[in-house]
Amino acid sequence: MSAFQFILQYIRQHRFRYIAGILTLFFVDFFNIYIPQLTGSITDGLTANSIGMPQIRFYLLLIFLLGLFLAIGRFLWRFFLFGASRTIERQLRDDMFAHLEKMGVEYYNEHKTGDLMTRFTSDLNMIRMAIGPAVISVFDASVMTAMVVAQMIFYVNLKLTLLTLIPMLTICVGEIYYGMIMKPKYRARQEAVSKLTDYVQESFSGVRVIKAFVQERAQMYGFLRANRRTMEKNLDVVRMQAIVMPLLDVIIGLGSLITLIYGGWLAITGQITLGRFVAFNQYINMLVWPMLACGDAINMFSQGSASIRRIQEIFEEEPEIRDAADVIPTPHLTGEIAFSHLTFTHRGHIQPTLEDICLKVPAGATLAVIGRTGNGKSTLVNLLLHLYQAEPGMILLDGRDINAIPLKDLRENIAYVPQDNFLFSDTLRANIAFGTHGQDMDAIVRAAKAACIHDNILAFPDGYDTVVGERGVTLSGGQKQRSSIARALMKDAPILILDDALSAVDTDTEEQILGNLRKLRSGKTTILIAHRISTIQHADIILVLEGARAAEIGNHETLMAAGGIYKSMFEKQQLEAAIGEQRAALAAGD
Repeated sequence: MSAFQFILQYIRQHRFRYIAGILTLFFVDFFNIYIPQLTGSITDGLTANSIGMPQIRFYLLLIFLLGLFLAIGRFLWRFFLFGASRTIERQLRDDMFAHLEKMGVEYYNEHKTGDLMTRFTSDLNMIRMAIGPAVISVFDASVMTAMVVAQMIFYVNLKLTLLTLIPMLTICVGEIYYGMIMKPKYRARQEAVSKLTDYVQESFSGVRVIKAFVQERAQMYGFLRANRRTMEKNLDVVRMQAIVMPLLDVIIGLGSLITLIYGGWLAITGQITLGRFVAFNQYINMLVWPMLACGDAINMFSQGSASIRRIQEIFEEEPEIRDAADVIPTPHLTGEIAFSHLTFTHRGHIQPTLEDICLKVPAGATLAVIGRTGNGKSTLVNLLLHLYQAEPGMILLDGRDINAIPLKDLRENIAYVPQDNFLFSDTLRANIAFGTHGQDMDAIVRAAKAACIHDNILAFPDGYDTVVGERGVTLSGGQKQRSSIARALMKDAPILILDDALSAVDTDTEEQILGNLRKLRSGKTTILIAHRISTIQHADIILVLEGARAAEIGNHETLMAAGGIYKSMFEKQQLEAAIGEQRAALAAGD
């Protein structure tokens, strides 16, 4: 699909508004060309003493009524055309957001936030200009020019009109060439703006890391380079405009001067009347706008087509994860999970992240997953949430292939506490109730108490109405984790996944939360991913991942008796804890 076909499907939805706007604009232009003729008639009548005050008043009233009609008409075509372009801009933004929500996590791993934000703002603004003001400019540059030229030929003089057309044709040819040159320059500018936006966004998001490593100067230099690159791309555009626009004014000025001299000579020699010469000069002034409008239209179309292509690139990306045609509604899951030779390789990787995992988790059981960093623990979670695509038959929920369960039904049956503990810039009340309908305060408080965050929240000046900063930055790491746990418990889903969700809390709080989970999650499936064995030792099933494979499976007692990787990790952590306690005792003795 070409860029024109892509945007045309949106324009068609508002074709009646476009038709109404263009018809209104046509009538405005049509009646506008008669004002110079009226002023010319008044001039000729006064020169020849052939009209009196009654006729002058009539002409003035007619000009006033035409002006009033033109004012109303200009309001209407702005209402129709500008309104349609604004609506299309909104629709495009809505459709882009909806489309991006469908994209898988791999897409966001490959596309930067700053670039996407630039397409949401700057590129959509360029498209709006191309389908709104540019349409008006093109219409005026063509239809109004044709009507004015016809009026000049039949009402004034053919030779004088032909002389006027020479600079106009020169301008039109030059502006077409100008538009061809500017299109790649506009695209390069938009890409530079995207990179600059992304650099700024990353710098602000990582400001704590920048300050901690004293890299403010290095980041500043990086910003200066990105900013300079953006300035250079903007200057490429501005330099061309700085050459073309004054040259355009010069050509228009020379054309006006030539026609003024020749038209004045025709009036002096009596070949045209003084009134028609006055009208002709008004027509010349009316042609200046279409000439400039033609340049503006080409300029806006060049920018708009480059931006349409950038927006179209987003829509051309197909969601990797979506419901298959044969999905069966599954509103309720019991929580039984089975992995059958589960193997998964990330896009762009050669070695599998998970390989030949076979395991069955009965409904209501607690599964713990432990292993070294990079052994696929979080990948396993993302596969369960169907954020990554598993091969058919590799993951079964209640005996049904995960690919046959609608995404909405699947995710409504799973509560999830992610590793990064993302919180929205909203109140704690809204964050905890995020996965549910409504904000039942009693349920929110119960979830907060179970997550051991209730007392912390009450200590804030605004309590549950405390607004957290971007990504929950105003909270400590432990407070963010516990708020995320409360949000998951509030959902009360058949399956709960905690991805290293207790790493930022102390051991006493961890024990309280785990005790609360055992009470609240009785009869419901829970998946714990952790690095500390103390977190997972009471699980019904423990899966030890090593080198992408299931190295060991069992409960705490059987794995300790096996004397393998799990026992080695347990003893190492016990030794580290003992050394830590000795150091603490020595420090207290000092």
